Amino acid sequence: MMELEISPPECPPDQKPVLRNAAAYPASAKSPLLFELSVPGRLGVSLPKCDVPETPLPAALLRENLGLPELDEGSVVRHFTALSAKNFSIDGNFYPLGSCTMKYNPKMNEEAASLRGWRRTHPLLPETAVQGALDLLYRLQESLKAITGFPAFSLQAAAGAQGELAGALMIRAYHRDRGDLKRKRILIPDSAHGTNPATCTMAGFTAETIPSDARGAVDMEALIAACAGEKAGTLAGLMITNPGTLGLFEERIREIIAAVHRAGGLVYGDGANMNALIGVLKPADLGFDVMHLNLHKTFSTPHGGGGPGAGAVGAGALLAEYLPGPAAVRAGGAFTLKTPGKSIGRLKAFNGNFGVLVRAYAYIRHLGREGIRRVAEYSVLNANYLKHLTGGAYPPAYGAERPCMHEFAASPQLGNGVSTVDIAKRLIDYGFHPPTVYFPLIVREALMIEPTETETKETLEAFAAALLAIAAEAKNSPELLKTAPHHTPVGRLDETAAARKPALRYTGPAANGMNKEI
Repeated sequence: MMELEISPPECPPDQKPVLRNAAAYPASAKSPLLFELSVPGRLGVSLPKCDVPETPLPAALLRENLGLPELDEGSVVRHFTALSAKNFSIDGNFYPLGSCTMKYNPKMNEEAASLRGWRRTHPLLPETAVQGALDLLYRLQESLKAITGFPAFSLQAAAGAQGELAGALMIRAYHRDRGDLKRKRILIPDSAHGTNPATCTMAGFTAETIPSDARGAVDMEALIAACAGEKAGTLAGLMITNPGTLGLFEERIREIIAAVHRAGGLVYGDGANMNALIGVLKPADLGFDVMHLNLHKTFSTPHGGGGPGAGAVGAGALLAEYLPGPAAVRAGGAFTLKTPGKSIGRLKAFNGNFGVLVRAYAYIRHLGREGIRRVAEYSVLNANYLKHLTGGAYPPAYGAERPCMHEFAASPQLGNGVSTVDIAKRLIDYGFHPPTVYFPLIVREALMIEPTETETKETLEAFAAALLAIAAEAKNSPELLKTAPHHTPVGRLDETAAARKPALRYTGPAANGMNKEI
């Protein structure tokens, strides 16, 4: 492990801890945000002389005082540029969010999606005018089939959760077609993503929790009991992530799927963690009936800001006809859109988030078969290296003796009343975005870390050094952690109050009394 210089743990709160590999802090990091920039009479835009007949505006919609700020254009540009510099992004820093695969987005993908032919294509154009776009959708579907082994794909879903919903609705439609109206139960491991139970409820099912065993795998006895006897007739299926959210591969996944199938149920695969498997293992070969893939995770399309996303859905022979539509198909020498015969229908207006799909296709074509496999190999290698570097202070909650996959769930117990949220806040002072905290729920004080394949050895070592330095601070200067962060524009916020009593609009003097606090 490389040597990194870190300032002493007892440094006062106003002294920035320094890692040589950490990103530099902006010079204005301690400056307060200035909102009172308005000066009466200043203008940022000049409207041209009206060259059409004027029409009176509805009197009921007119107000004398809107309380709008009066600023010149330069001040506005500088204000928003300064705010953007304070934003944390994958282009500027390490982003180890577990189960979110916040990896580098290649600029080549952005360039491809910005090509005029893609960017200016309107979804209402006739198919004859968008053959290139349909060709790309078709090629992306074929690529995902090759990667996963599923014979059919839909690119409709605009997010992973929407892909989940598609899978659940497809399972419901399948059972209804067979007259199995009593099949209302969906089994879900206790370490599952939080969207899984919500998806079950939205699709009209009842979620039933299956516990984990001591190794962090699905408890086989509990699973078999949930599929046995009279319960078999009410089982609709299983929703499962593999690797699971503990970062461990389900070693008995074939047995798990077979048990559900024997009871007449179907198996949905949550593909959020496919970054560990692409190019190495095809989930369809394990027996999954339907699975979604997060193109905004595994296939490198932008992930932040709440979207856009893409949750492409693949299906086996039993469910292919139920896929949401339409999908691109080849018809002779041309391409067209076709909806499967028993489709659950559309999930989204038009044909998915096209710009995201272009980026994913560019990524796949650039990497090729061998490159896709290396994504998984380096993803697993990086996670295991980071687990090895930090394991003494941040031991994995489950499967410490097993190699992890793309991520691992640590259970830090640093003492002196230091909590996981304290560790997370202190990491911000060291220039790193915190990992996912308090998930999965079965891990006490969970710190879920996913480095992804795109990070260098030096970055991983710098992050590990920061975590180890924080562990030392917890022993010698715990208050430093409990009051962190110290080097951000604002300090630690009352997150409970922010959630329960949000301030949703600006109420300062520039509002001139027009806005009332909520």
